[in-house]
Amino acid sequence: MADNELDWDDLRFFLGAARAGTLAGASRALEVEHTTVGRRLSSLEAALGAPLMLRGPDGLTLTPLGQAALPLVEQVEQAVGAVREFVSARRARVRLAVPSGFAALFTARVAELQREHPKLSLELVSGARPVDLKQGEADLAVRVGAIADKDLVARKLCESGWALYAADTYLARRGAPRDLEDLAGHDVIGLDPSLARVPAAQWLEPRIANANVVLRSREVTDMLAAALSGVGLCALPCMVADVEPTLVRLTKEPIARPVISLVYRREMKRSQEVRAVMRMVIEVMRENAERIAGTRAART
Repeated sequence: MADNELDWDDLRFFLGAARAGTLAGASRALEVEHTTVGRRLSSLEAALGAPLMLRGPDGLTLTPLGQAALPLVEQVEQAVGAVREFVSARRARVRLAVPSGFAALFTARVAELQREHPKLSLELVSGARPVDLKQGEADLAVRVGAIADKDLVARKLCESGWALYAADTYLARRGAPRDLEDLAGHDVIGLDPSLARVPAAQWLEPRIANANVVLRSREVTDMLAAALSGVGLCALPCMVADVEPTLVRLTKEPIARPVISLVYRREMKRSQEVRAVMRMVIEVMRENAERIAGTRAART
């Protein structure tokens, strides 16, 4: 530390000494040797270039300058406490971004997570748009597809199977496609053009060149709702569609199997709360890996 540079920690010793009135009392309150208190007070006075306390046989007495400085130091103490409370509250809140349709997997574990970590608050961000982890939009993200950003840590969790589905009502009205390689003449729910690089979209688009695309969306929940209404054929994640009793899976094998990864900034692992959520995510995804991959038996 440069000469005459103020050490903010010295202010804490000044405040303890002013409240105790003696070096011995301050040392007990601060849980340090009384010589340490004296040394830190001398360091503070040297940095300020003026005495703040007079040492005498009856204890410590504030100088006029010390009396004037005391309320300011108390304000510093309050500010430090406010910063600590703010950081503690933000640290206890962990924001987890998940793809559309995945939130239900994790909400089932919130109660258990809360029992193990009572101060932790989990905030789920669900949607098709990838959050910007570098800009702090989330602390962790369950992300589908390749991770190109080398500044982010990506841990592979499992594969996400997609298949082609149709509702009973649609099949009763239009029948099942005779050739899954050409869906000409059928009504189809397509993926939004912004998702053109998604493997399911790359499988679907060449096969619907002569089909009637009645709706496009980027949100799985919206596409699922449309498919359940019998609007048309739809490519959906097996995890959300296989459990729907009125949907029929038209492709026995998944049409796409992109990798799902847990993605985060490297420094986020310093937080105990973030590590707890990471463990929960890994456990949940491992337990549901077959369902997510679409390898379990489905109604076809």
